[in-house]
Amino acid sequence: QVQLVESGGGLVESGGSLRLSCSARGRISVIWTMGWYRQAPGKERELVARIIVKGMTDYADSVKGRFTISRHGPGKNVIHLEMNSLKPEDTTLYYCDINYRKRNFWGQGTQVSISS
Repeated sequence: QVQLVESGGGLVESGGSLRLSCSARGRISVIWTMGWYRQAPGKERELVARIIVKGMTDYADSVKGRFTISRHGPGKNVIHLEMNSLKPEDTTLYYCDINYRKRNFWGQGTQVSISS
């Protein structure tokens, strides 16, 4: 069974920084893709950033140059999302996602709030 443990998030002022972390736990081997999505009320879930096992990354245009995703740990089962120059429009729930053995697994979500 795969479990995703998310941490980070919170409330900061506009221009501030936060770091989100996600750890994949369980009897798992190589995870092909790990990433973060976000979903505002009434909107579809959208990709924020993802990283594949070989280290290639993909970012939403709205966060390029501000957010950085990285993988860590002996099994590369931990990801960090460094979020800088945060804007009020970044406020929403953020979800960790992994693609493992052709299945997607989601975390519970963590709230990021940016005050103007």
